[in-house]
Amino acid sequence: MVIIQPTKNFFNFKLKEVLEYRDLLMLLVKRDLTVIYKQTILGPLWFLIQPLITTVVFTVIFGRVANISTDGLPHMVFYMSGIVIWNYTQGVMNTAGNSLASNSTMLSKVYFPRIIIPLSGVVSNLVYLGLNMLMFLAFYLYYYFTQTGGTQFAPNWYMLAFPLLILYTAVVGLGVGLWIAAVTTKYRDFRFMLPFFVQTWMYATPIIFPASVVSNPVYRAIIWANPVSIAVELNRFMFTGQTTLDLNAIIIGCVSTIIIFFSGLALFNKVQRNFVDVI
Repeated sequence: MVIIQPTKNFFNFKLKEVLEYRDLLMLLVKRDLTVIYKQTILGPLWFLIQPLITTVVFTVIFGRVANISTDGLPHMVFYMSGIVIWNYTQGVMNTAGNSLASNSTMLSKVYFPRIIIPLSGVVSNLVYLGLNMLMFLAFYLYYYFTQTGGTQFAPNWYMLAFPLLILYTAVVGLGVGLWIAAVTTKYRDFRFMLPFFVQTWMYATPIIFPASVVSNPVYRAIIWANPVSIAVELNRFMFTGQTTLDLNAIIIGCVSTIIIFFSGLALFNKVQRNFVDVI
């Protein structure tokens, strides 16, 4: 017999229960992968088309027209290295943010650890990330073997830590998503603000500009307090060897991530106790 009790520790991740419901987790992952582009002509190709079109638009507008520096890196490599990280963060955040509202019927009828739904987004978006990375690597290898002067770039041994970078990125997206899920449960108008928040967050991340062009100490502190900035810069460093990151910036980003994640987890656990009554 299983006794269901309200959560007393709001920081409890319920890891034991998540392991017990791992089959449900995989079913939700499968659902996420099949439902999104069901009855579409191109299907999973949209995972490649979206970042490709975004990169081309950034290259034309910000690289050619606005002539924003890319620290000597090819435009396609510079922009796509940031876009793949941002897309994964946003994907995890969106899944976690909609976890309570979009699954209210199921959540009101059967018990399972609520955190499983946000976690399914972490796993399912890994597939999208993998496809994005394959396309990025295709452009990366092309420019790597055809670079003929100017700023040279090359991968380094820090690439072996790429899985840790993805884990870090997943924690960032999950933490923000848990915040969104908790807030939108009670305040529906926040959903209208969310697109503006996401767009502002992206432009506050060094995706279309290198962090090296920001010289103002206050603005630099804001950029490094943005945990996605750390992930983007580390990804570029792993593949090109170029970055303006230092240890202090990494520490600031990690502290921000820890605060965002655990505060989001606490708020999510608090809201899930009675969200059915207000949703």
